[in-house]
Amino acid sequence: MINDKDDAIDEIFSATGALSQCIENFSPREGQIAMARAIATCIKHKEALCVEAGTGTGKTFAYLLPALLSKKKVIVSTGTKNLQDQLFFKDLPLVIKATDIRPKIALLKGRANYVCLYRLDLAFETGRFNDKSSVADLQSITHWSHATISGDIAEVEGVSEDASVWPWVTSNEGNCLGAECPLFQKCYVVKARRKAQAADLVVINHHLFFADLALRDREVGEILPDADVIIFDEAHQVAETASNFFDERMSSRSLIDLCDDLETESQKVARDIQLNLHAVATKLRQATQDLRLALGQDSRRDTWASVKSSVSRIVDHVKLSLLGFNEVLESAADLSEGLNHCFERSIEAISSFEAITADQGDESIHWFETYPRSFVLHVTPLLVAKEFQAYLDKTKAAKIFTSATLTSNGDFSYFQDQLNLQEAGILSVESPFDFKEQALLYVPRYLPMPSAENYTEKLLEEVIPLLNKTNGRAFILFTSHYALSYAANFLRDRLEFPLFIQGELPKTRLLEGFAESGNGVLLGTSSFWEGVDIRGSNLSMVIIDKLPFASPYDPIMRARLEMFKKQGKNAFFTYQLPKAVLSLKQGVGRLIRDIDDKGLLVVCDPRLIAKAYGETFIESLPPLPRTRDAGVASDFAEEL
Repeated sequence: MINDKDDAIDEIFSATGALSQCIENFSPREGQIAMARAIATCIKHKEALCVEAGTGTGKTFAYLLPALLSKKKVIVSTGTKNLQDQLFFKDLPLVIKATDIRPKIALLKGRANYVCLYRLDLAFETGRFNDKSSVADLQSITHWSHATISGDIAEVEGVSEDASVWPWVTSNEGNCLGAECPLFQKCYVVKARRKAQAADLVVINHHLFFADLALRDREVGEILPDADVIIFDEAHQVAETASNFFDERMSSRSLIDLCDDLETESQKVARDIQLNLHAVATKLRQATQDLRLALGQDSRRDTWASVKSSVSRIVDHVKLSLLGFNEVLESAADLSEGLNHCFERSIEAISSFEAITADQGDESIHWFETYPRSFVLHVTPLLVAKEFQAYLDKTKAAKIFTSATLTSNGDFSYFQDQLNLQEAGILSVESPFDFKEQALLYVPRYLPMPSAENYTEKLLEEVIPLLNKTNGRAFILFTSHYALSYAANFLRDRLEFPLFIQGELPKTRLLEGFAESGNGVLLGTSSFWEGVDIRGSNLSMVIIDKLPFASPYDPIMRARLEMFKKQGKNAFFTYQLPKAVLSLKQGVGRLIRDIDDKGLLVVCDPRLIAKAYGETFIESLPPLPRTRDAGVASDFAEEL
């Protein structure tokens, strides 16, 4: 029986409905309507629903429409800030116009996305920046800060997103003074959170969602309003985001920042006190640098147990330096709010450092990662299902999880098990695209196995003729930074097309340059496998170097595999394979983004055919015609 909301959904999504009046060349999609109806039912009965919606379904409209029609309080959580902005500034206004409903809406990001007026003033007062570029950036930000309404630093033009000035003019949980800040009433973070609390629909990201959970668990407040409906878009990222957020970490950067902030704040006090504070800051900074050296020169990710005995003396030195820092600071904490906050941060730093460098438990992994000049220490939970279940037990909201990639060979189990969603409803909606006519999958016949020393060279030699046939217009997606670097050097003198290489420019500028070039070749790793939307003929080929299995040498992966083995499960089929399948589906999803797109997909890894598990990958992909014939692939590429 069709209810009133179903009637409204059918009408709005119809060929002559309200959306067709707002969107050029709009056409009804059965999958989109089915998804919207299922979500409306889920909202009505306050249930949980997992929806895999193939590329081109129009899932954003499919969940926004029933959410608005419900007239309930809604939170929409996306995977990235870019998706937040697209949803809030582009998609949501269209659906609001189509429904003629006028809800109060709000966009809320993490605090580091808003300028901190206190720290901006402090940066000017202390004259921290001497180089012309940073001074110019600081002036641009200050000029903008006098006119902005939102305080969202994404509005600032002319200042690079990786400019060195940003950490000094934004705040984080550690250095924010909170209600004690002299500019608290003007705080953009506070204003944004108040607006979110009063809104009918709030657009956030997954990281912010879990930040709010942590606050509620500690009973120290909350960022988000209580909602009747929570929608997780790009839901395949939720478990990983939860793992990262429940991860307790301490970085050399956080300790150095604490030292820097102390020295900045100490300029406001008497000379003798200033000297004492400077001395303990210098000692802690040196101890932090010594620990980085003790962890080895190379960049590395490994278990804490692998180095614990060799660095124990340096670890004790850092602890003593932190205790000395804290002791001296305690006597000066009452002199200013800034110093008092540094004192509170030092207490937290001592607690975190001791916890992270302690012995490992059964449900978490203690590990570290090093970079050329820094390190990060971690305690990461092996699974987040328990923490997420605690949240599910507390809320009565309807919960919708949607993505283009939730299943492995049609099975939702991997996704559901990660978040304890075994009782949730499931729905798979196929893509409306005609993959049999729009695309071709080519698996080269004569490449060596990926373990071969010359594998990357051989695959590049294989794809260069195809790149010439398509006149560039291609993504080459790698599973490692090493392979990307090798490929960049190999292709520079062998291709006439412009290369756009991850790491040489910020991601947004790299994609803009690729799209504008008309014949570019983009080389990227994991961050380019998803969330990239290049439509039309500018992207005609996607090349994937290997099946994206996570490294078994990664400390978190090793610990999780060992955990599954102890549980008597097959770790490969329970965890490694479905995880890799979802990653491959994301990479493949970059190719066909619109109804008129055409493209060649090249998966170079011979294991796709040679190994029995390759069938799981193939069955999980869209129904692409396949070939191993280089001539067939070449002819198809030339037609593009």
